[in-house]
Amino acid sequence: MVSPPMEEPGQLKRAMIDSTAGAIAGCVSRTVTSPLDVIKIRFQVQLEPTTSWALAQRSLSGPSKYTGMVQATKDIFREEGLPGFWRGNVPALLMVMPYTAIQFTVLNRLKTYAAGSSKTEAHKQLSPYLSYISGALAGCAATVGSYPFDLLRTILASQGEPKIYPTMRSAFIDIIRTRGFRGMYAGLSPTLVEIVPYAGLQFGTYDTFKRWTTSWNLRHYPNYGLGNTEDGLSSFQLFLCGLAAGTCAKLLCHPLDVVKKRFQVEGLRRHPRYGARVEQHAYRNMFDALRRILKKEGTAGLYKGIIPSTVKAAPAGAVTFVAYEITSDWLESILTT
Repeated sequence: MVSPPMEEPGQLKRAMIDSTAGAIAGCVSRTVTSPLDVIKIRFQVQLEPTTSWALAQRSLSGPSKYTGMVQATKDIFREEGLPGFWRGNVPALLMVMPYTAIQFTVLNRLKTYAAGSSKTEAHKQLSPYLSYISGALAGCAATVGSYPFDLLRTILASQGEPKIYPTMRSAFIDIIRTRGFRGMYAGLSPTLVEIVPYAGLQFGTYDTFKRWTTSWNLRHYPNYGLGNTEDGLSSFQLFLCGLAAGTCAKLLCHPLDVVKKRFQVEGLRRHPRYGARVEQHAYRNMFDALRRILKKEGTAGLYKGIIPSTVKAAPAGAVTFVAYEITSDWLESILTT
């Protein structure tokens, strides 16, 4: 049965609100957490151990460039100054703005399809399983649509001083020259394998925590939430829900993120001062990468950068969700007046 024409303007307005709010939320979150992202990437692409304890346990031919969060922070600041913590932030913003715009738009459409209604109340009634599936599919769509910028961001953020690629354009040209157009999607397979559980967990647990918090509010404060968000939750409670969701998702999916980063920098020029370069075609596929990392670097190799990654993922998820909810409510109030 064909939907009435009157529904179309509402659908277009909802899509515009979701995409705009998502883009703004992603931009704010990425800029705030960029320093932690840079440190995380430096750890992930370094083949040597990233902690003093792990370095002492293994017999290595060369020293590690970065051996801890504090040491890495001091080194980056001393050698690259404050701007070093925002290295690769321009392509990161170019990546995250369409990513979050696509993600929230697709998420809302999937929830509308699953619930049979575009109303927020109907979305709240979705089972946790449908929330997880909707989040996973939305993450996949957003990843494919913004992946080249993610690749460029990783490459620019992983290099120190002296820089191999001074600009995003120089990195793009070298990738096309050495890898071809397919090189812009290097590491896409492990990224999609990672994003399915990650986005599913992030959105699914966020919705679950929101339901739990809403129930807790209603039990203890029957009139709570009047004047706050449409869910009856304060911005601080939304922040805590996003914090918990981001932490859970990152802790479970971090090893796949390490594999993705290795694929993204594989075979590209790197200054020897910043750790051993990855051999050309070092990994045949995702499973081969997991096997080799385990063999050469141990289990700790799969969790390189886990501390800055988790420290970053928790507030990043929280800021994204809070910024999205606030911006979405604000845009909706403007467009309905």
